[in-house]
Amino acid sequence: MAVITRTVTKKGRPLPLIGPELKVGQKAPDFKLQAIDESDVELSQTRGNVRLLSVVHSLDTNVCDLQTQRFEEEAGKFQDVVMDLPFAQARYCGARDIKNLKTLSDHREASFVRDCGVLIEGQRLHSRAIFIIDRNDVIRYAEYVPEVSQHPDYEKAIAALEKVLASR
Repeated sequence: MAVITRTVTKKGRPLPLIGPELKVGQKAPDFKLQAIDESDVELSQTRGNVRLLSVVHSLDTNVCDLQTQRFEEEAGKFQDVVMDLPFAQARYCGARDIKNLKTLSDHREASFVRDCGVLIEGQRLHSRAIFIIDRNDVIRYAEYVPEVSQHPDYEKAIAALEKVLASR
């Protein structure tokens, strides 16, 4: 039985979310996602790196497209960071020339989005969120965007990323 913890909205309509709300200072839940080549990628494989996880509703929407492009642009500025996008497709990356992001999908099990509290009940879609995970798998930044059609706070996320990267 799915546990509804809170809601987000989509154009004002409430959507129930399944799973816990992650908090800064918590250990990030482990996950297994699929890369474009269908290989599995686990959180533990990227330990030692700072990770920015940009969770999008659907890359076929304008806000998700812009969010992805913004973090693609930012990713090129950092050397010691892995940026991941659960729910991405190879055709999108090819069409948009996405080279700096590692795109991952949670379509098989939806365990990542459920464990991070961004799974929309009954839709198999994600609400919008940004997580920054440090080199030791601790969450250092978490933003749950309350309205699916709104952008995350890019400047705040990038500032948090810079702060985590600076703390060796």
